[in-house]
Amino acid sequence: MAKAVQKIILSASRDIPFNKLVLSQSNVRRLKAGVSIEDLAEDIARRGLLQSLNVRPVLDAEGAETGTFEIPAGGRRYRALERLVKQKRLSKTAPVPCIVRDPGTEISAEEDSLAENLQRVTLHPLDQFRAFKALRDQGAGEEEIAARFFVAPAVVKQRLRLASVSEKLLDIYAEDGMTLEQLMAFTVTADRGRQEQVLCRYRHKTCYVEHEIMLSRGRHVLATLG
Repeated sequence: MAKAVQKIILSASRDIPFNKLVLSQSNVRRLKAGVSIEDLAEDIARRGLLQSLNVRPVLDAEGAETGTFEIPAGGRRYRALERLVKQKRLSKTAPVPCIVRDPGTEISAEEDSLAENLQRVTLHPLDQFRAFKALRDQGAGEEEIAARFFVAPAVVKQRLRLASVSEKLLDIYAEDGMTLEQLMAFTVTADRGRQEQVLCRYRHKTCYVEHEIMLSRGRHVLATLG
């Protein structure tokens, strides 16, 4: 008889007043990295909170809930919200969307904090290019895009230069067939046919060189055996 598959139960989502939230000492992030708290606060002010906080009920000595919740995952978002509250741009009782962990879970708060930070995947440069291009097509300028996402204007300019590159080359780059630096070299010309010709010549030359290296190694092996 087949064993029944155990169903997964997700943690409940709740809106919790900001003044009922506190930072947890279990948060593994200690050093500053990425977008600053100030910039994150401005981003939240502009577009709202895009990701819920991960919280756990604070228990008293008898194990009863106190009505306060600690945050092991989402500390930077909390600090950004805190900054907005101090600036009186957000009410101290504003409801904050939170994923509430069962206090009886066997998974530690440190593990949740570590998982949230380690499982993040940096956006691929090609995905950045396509997103920036969509915003530019909607009328946003390069400086405006850079300001919205707290990146240097040079980064936006570089990514948007990929609009001149052949889709064939972009596909090769997406499959790790070349580096970003190699791909950017093709942006010196907007002639996509010419780009593809250069790629074919480069690949042919590379294959020829690799073939010659293999023959040379083969001759060396034969000479050694002889």
